[in-house]
Amino acid sequence: MNNNQLKPTLGTLHLWGIAVGLVISGEYFGWSYGWGIAGTLGFLVTTLLIATMYTSFIFSFTELTTAIPHAGGPFAYSRRAFGETGGLIAGMATLIEFVFAPPAIAMAIGAYLNVQYPQLDPKYAAVGAYLVFMTLNILGVKIAAMFELCVTLLAVFELLVFMGVVSPGFSFSNFVANGWAGHDEFDGAAITGIFAAIPFAIWFFLAIEGAAMAAEEAKDPKRTIPKAYVAGILTLVFLALGVMVMAGGVGDWRTLSDINDPLPQAMKMVVGEHSNWMHMLVWIGLFGLIASFHGIILGYSRQFFALARAGYLPQSLAKLSRFQTPHRAVIAGGVIGMLAVLSDGLFDLQGMSLTAAMITMAVFGAIVMYIMSMLSLFRLRRTEPHLDRTYRAPGYPLIPAVALALSLVCLVAMVWFNPVIATLFVLLMMIGYLYFIMTKTQRENAPQDALLNSD
Repeated sequence: MNNNQLKPTLGTLHLWGIAVGLVISGEYFGWSYGWGIAGTLGFLVTTLLIATMYTSFIFSFTELTTAIPHAGGPFAYSRRAFGETGGLIAGMATLIEFVFAPPAIAMAIGAYLNVQYPQLDPKYAAVGAYLVFMTLNILGVKIAAMFELCVTLLAVFELLVFMGVVSPGFSFSNFVANGWAGHDEFDGAAITGIFAAIPFAIWFFLAIEGAAMAAEEAKDPKRTIPKAYVAGILTLVFLALGVMVMAGGVGDWRTLSDINDPLPQAMKMVVGEHSNWMHMLVWIGLFGLIASFHGIILGYSRQFFALARAGYLPQSLAKLSRFQTPHRAVIAGGVIGMLAVLSDGLFDLQGMSLTAAMITMAVFGAIVMYIMSMLSLFRLRRTEPHLDRTYRAPGYPLIPAVALALSLVCLVAMVWFNPVIATLFVLLMMIGYLYFIMTKTQRENAPQDALLNSD
């Protein structure tokens, strides 16, 4: 096999496991930071808005994934639609999303382990998680995908158990108390909170699009990917709303905001600190974090690989190991992530914790990528009407337009409420652009890829 060609080995269930597994940690932590900004009711409004955006986005994005099954995902679609510069914007944004999400998840893994082992430093646990799951990703995509499917199924089951166990302690009055940005009145502060909490509602669904990066490794992608994506987004919307509402109704939700382990703490209110249910939640709950962590490592490595193969990054990152996995790409993203984890507490990022800052940075990358993907869908419909589209976005052009419009609203709100992180995001994009203009020859000498060109 060519040493820069990935091998198709994944079926529909594997792809569903990747799509849901990439995201499912968002049901375990991260979203409760939105409560601290918007309150439970305000954040529920934000979540419904973002769920609408993601559902319309996935139903539209799937058309691109099946028509252009490429490891670069959004990079490939935007390059084909808008040329090299368009590919750079989407590729860099996707890379930022997938490189900065894992440190947040790794820190949550450390926080969950710290519940069981208070003497364990969450930073060292996070670095250990990187080393273990980087290794697993290097050993082969079939092994990685099967592991991802197993831990995802366990994580989904465990979230259902959580909802069932806390349901006797649920009270709607608890959920709505102080529900508008920390008080009972719907006013200007509540509206501001709804928009300021956008990054943490996006965290419920962030990275589902990463399954597109496994498209080259999918068997019959034109048939398997639509099934996996549609089932995946429906699974995640149900779990996100169920977990958030049930957790918010078991007591004073304000004690659960701004922490990395809201589910164990919510369950503690109902069953007590020493219940077997609590121990089960912590240990099985780790599977949800691990599923996303492991899956996003797969996603960032494929993005590094695709950009390097096309000459947008050093071509050494496109080399495959004897297991036919992009091992150097896995290591590159892991080194960045571990440095981010170890820097926790060294910088002041708008007063945010490392977890909140990493989530916000990842969301900036995601939103820019969503905008580029929807623009690519519209452009390719016009410029390549005869492109083989075995799946077409339903309700075109309305459904993709909804996804695009809501993505633009999110981007404006993100910049308004997070100017420091926005500046850092722009700086990273500019560094990517400087490398881009300095390496034209490298791109010209890269292997030709028919999926990146309309010719």
